[in-house]
Amino acid sequence: MASQLGTLFRISTFGESHGGAVGVVVDGCPPRLALSAEEIQFDLDRRKPGQSQLTTPRQEEDCVEILSGLFEGETLGTSIGLVVRNKDARPSSYEDMQDVFRPSHADYTTEAKYGIRNWQGGGRASARETIGRVAAGAIARKILREVAGIEVLAWVSRVHDIDAEVDRDSVTLEQVEAQHTRCPDVSASKRMEHAITAARDRGDSLGGVVDCVARNVPAGLGEPVFDKLEADLARGLMSLPATKGFEIGSGFGGTRMTGLEHNDPFVPGDDGRPHTTSNHSGGIQGGISNGERIDLRIAFKPTATIRSPQNTVNRAGEAVVLEAKGRHDPCVLPRAVPMVEAMVCLTLVDHWLRQRAVDVL
Repeated sequence: MASQLGTLFRISTFGESHGGAVGVVVDGCPPRLALSAEEIQFDLDRRKPGQSQLTTPRQEEDCVEILSGLFEGETLGTSIGLVVRNKDARPSSYEDMQDVFRPSHADYTTEAKYGIRNWQGGGRASARETIGRVAAGAIARKILREVAGIEVLAWVSRVHDIDAEVDRDSVTLEQVEAQHTRCPDVSASKRMEHAITAARDRGDSLGGVVDCVARNVPAGLGEPVFDKLEADLARGLMSLPATKGFEIGSGFGGTRMTGLEHNDPFVPGDDGRPHTTSNHSGGIQGGISNGERIDLRIAFKPTATIRSPQNTVNRAGEAVVLEAKGRHDPCVLPRAVPMVEAMVCLTLVDHWLRQRAVDVL
């Protein structure tokens, strides 16, 4: 099973949803980077369960422990080991489902591939695996922000059929974090809250879209063939649980435009480099960043495990009706925001380090 990501800045996550712990090993972090557990904890707190009535009631503090790679508050350039202990695991909640395949979950496909699966909350397929990604992403974010000057910010732009209006140039972290939904459009956020609560109360779930921007990305990140920057962003983001779609720039909407409408004209910039007057490319052209803001969107399906009765089959191939137990998010979107940011940060920092190697030569 592959659990690694990255070329120079590499991560390897480990752990199961209801096992003893989850975590990550980070390789390739430059030495002498000032780093503390509190900085990593900030993003983990944004991801953890039990934040509001809109999320799973599972109560986990998700406190990170730094096991290696730091000395006197600075990175050593060696492997950084991060672990979060599972404190509120309840594997017994899944005993009635151990021989039943939950619809649209990873139960059947995992067993078809390996002939065995951890039925306690989904095992490696659980969104709890993303703790390691978010922890590693916090380190990547610090490098990008403090050394490269790059800012990565995501927010919920849609829940079900409710769309938000957000200014991609001016939206701030404070505006995103001010709402339980992590939608900075206050009016849309209130409607999203009502919709999520109603879905939860009737034993159902909702999906939606997370938008993300990366500001101040320099031109030159990415490669023109297989390691295109948008391809690696798509790979990282589509590896998140419950993802079903990825768009960069104009995305599928660009198919409704002509070439003349879609092309981003260049004009001279005050900083001595070309700038574009539009950004249908989403900040990436030919697989390489062009120095404009990177715009992307990622679609998340409705949470697969719901309380409403559903038809399915068991291991014996018999038809059964499933009434799922356990604690699950009625909508993954609010907690998905820091996950999206983490995957974008991990991808960008890896390509930024790779470009530095090219610049040295």
